Amino acid sequence: MEVTSLNTYIMKVLITGGAGFIAHHVIDHILSTTDWKIVTLDRLDESGNLNRLHDVLSSYPADTRKRHRTVFHDLKAALNSQITSNIGDIDIVLHLAAGSHVDRSITHPMEFVQDNVVGTVNLLNWAKNLKNLKKFVYFSTDEIFGVAPEGVSYKEYDRYNSTNPYSASKAAAEEFCVAYENTYKIPMIITHTMNVFGQRQHPEKFIPGTIQRVRDGELVTIHADSTRTKAGSRMYIHAQDVAEGLMFILSLKNYQHQGDFGSARCPKFNLVGTEEVDNLSLAKMIANAQGKDLQYEMVDFHTSRPGHDLRYALSGDLLKQLGWQPRIKLTDRIKETVEWTLKNDRWLRKS
Repeated sequence: MEVTSLNTYIMKVLITGGAGFIAHHVIDHILSTTDWKIVTLDRLDESGNLNRLHDVLSSYPADTRKRHRTVFHDLKAALNSQITSNIGDIDIVLHLAAGSHVDRSITHPMEFVQDNVVGTVNLLNWAKNLKNLKKFVYFSTDEIFGVAPEGVSYKEYDRYNSTNPYSASKAAAEEFCVAYENTYKIPMIITHTMNVFGQRQHPEKFIPGTIQRVRDGELVTIHADSTRTKAGSRMYIHAQDVAEGLMFILSLKNYQHQGDFGSARCPKFNLVGTEEVDNLSLAKMIANAQGKDLQYEMVDFHTSRPGHDLRYALSGDLLKQLGWQPRIKLTDRIKETVEWTLKNDRWLRKS
């Protein structure tokens, strides 16, 4: 597959949810590797945190910081003329904004319909009128495919099997993206990511939460099967690897997906780690990185977390065949994240 440089023209990119966890790593990567101009669109709720952007932007000289600016907007509302004017001309849209708290989606499902479905359609309605739009990237999730039986890793075009309101809302938004590609010729790309981790992640997530509990000598809860002997497993990927993989995807020239899926020709890519690891082994990695013993308890995940699945898995074969996979081993990424988080432990505070 031929790869072309996007650095010959100063791109203008809109990143929704730019103050969020994954998106701020994408912003950091774009600032460090391109001369693009970036507009962050964010409503700044519990997922968005301007301190993340401040941390990233403060590490760059003033001229680089000037390439980024923030527009405040909640995508549950359509983008009016003032917001559109504030954003300006855009070449690439990276749509990362989403409600992603599975437990909250179970108690407040309509909130996720509004955030993830209505919000995406509002953005699409704005994007279809852009004159210079080159790419629209929708960040979806592995959870749209549901539980993965042992030995199964879902490919990009496998069927949906949502098991909670969050995953259903992401699948619905993904279908709208495909429909707008087909109907309005928006140059769409869809990515599926899973279990992203790294610096400045929300402290309630498994990896930062485990870092804190191991540090403080507390018990770590490991979600397991009904026998409480088999831990749930995932394919973790560092946010910096997601950013690198995204830029690789954007650099692909004249890529067309294989197979006949009707008139819509929307390319999809799984951005996934190279190693599957169960959560008990992962917790032990985190403990080892701190030189401490792990105190843990295995719990029945169906009882403790309804709407969650024991195993998720995506196939990363497509991007690997095209020439990309994460460069750094999971164990090294975990060690790096543990060390950084302990040195910057304000990010472990829950309020």
